[in-house]
Amino acid sequence: MLRRPDRLQFAALCYRKTSDKSAVEILLITSRGTGRWIIPKGWPMNGKLAHAVAEREAFEEAGVKGKAEVKPLGLYGYMKGLDSGVELPCKVQVHALKVSGFASNYKEKGQREMAWFSCEDAAALVDEPGLKEIILEFEKRKKTQTAASG
Repeated sequence: MLRRPDRLQFAALCYRKTSDKSAVEILLITSRGTGRWIIPKGWPMNGKLAHAVAEREAFEEAGVKGKAEVKPLGLYGYMKGLDSGVELPCKVQVHALKVSGFASNYKEKGQREMAWFSCEDAAALVDEPGLKEIILEFEKRKKTQTAASG
């Protein structure tokens, strides 16, 4: 049986430091179809690099302003349900994006819920095991950076 390769998407792991600067929080949004907690993601765009696509998706889906890191945090897989009922295997390349603010108007305003969560809670809320791992590894990386910077 021949199988097509997984389709590739790009995502933003949107984060901010807690008010006491001791930890980071992750912004999750709900999917429009099922209401599951996810991170902003989308298909490649002609002429845009992966991290720029992640920034664009975060802006369109959650109104997030910020810069995504060029180097990805990792990849995870999931099955994307299409409107036709077909499920498409996808790989998602995740880029960390430090949130600097929010737009008052954006493409999908009012179509999704969004909320900030601790890394541990965000990892517990998302369905995809690979995304859970990426979030928890990101938290470890940020704690190491915070400890190293004093």
